[in-house]
Amino acid sequence: MTKRFYPVLLFLTLISMSTAITGAEKAQVQHTEHIYKIVDDTELIIHTFTIENATEETPKSAIVFIHGGGWASGEPSVFFAACKRYASMGFATFSVQYRLAENKRGDIPSPKLTPIECVLDVRSAMRWVRSHSKDFNIDPQKIVVGGHSVGGQLTLATALFDSINEASDDLSVSPIPNGMLLYSGTPDTIEAWCDYLLADRRQQIWTISPAHNVRPEMPPAIAFHGKSDHVVPFWKVRRLSGFMKKADNYFELHAYENREHYLGKGDDTYSEILDDEILEKTDAFLRKFGFM
Repeated sequence: MTKRFYPVLLFLTLISMSTAITGAEKAQVQHTEHIYKIVDDTELIIHTFTIENATEETPKSAIVFIHGGGWASGEPSVFFAACKRYASMGFATFSVQYRLAENKRGDIPSPKLTPIECVLDVRSAMRWVRSHSKDFNIDPQKIVVGGHSVGGQLTLATALFDSINEASDDLSVSPIPNGMLLYSGTPDTIEAWCDYLLADRRQQIWTISPAHNVRPEMPPAIAFHGKSDHVVPFWKVRRLSGFMKKADNYFELHAYENREHYLGKGDDTYSEILDDEILEKTDAFLRKFGFM
């Protein structure tokens, strides 16, 4: 009886210790909110995730996530799980709120809020992160941006569109990321929905279309896309891949048979946007370019 009891007790103790350690690791990730911009009496929030009481001396990498929603809906919380994952791995992570193309009554389109304002906001958010790099012990040359759906268009917008800046921004701070992550990302804006949202400003549709403004020396990018995506057709990201490579930019495309716009459909761990396999490939990309 005694010989059998101790191994069982040891086994249960190890399980208890493992659970406690896991709980402690989760408790170490601190979620805070900061106002990164006030425009027209609207306070825009950036959610931050960092390790509590971190004492590391070496500056760390950062990942800024941008939600999708067709420029008119969506919320930062869809990336909170991914933020916590990467924060627990030593990153400083962020999820951005930006103005949506609707008025206070929820009417779409709104004459004052269009995809152009979305671009303005994410570029402001990037400047905020870089200008606060010391506060979060971030290496300002190791800031990655990632987004889902139109969050992909906005991710690319941080690396392009030099002339589209909020008047209150400090233009001496660059919004250009050091790497880009595209999850079912929207490569261009030449579509009926964006035209509708732009309304009287539709003549500017070309100016915020990443695929039509690709240039050399863009940050390295990795893209994940389903071949059965009916929201953002696969041919669009394949065309973007061609444009990027023609400009001698690094662009790594992972295509998935029989997957649609939500690559993690059926698994809500990461709001159906991602899954563990996609995140592992993202990790490999981050290691390749020295972010991990």
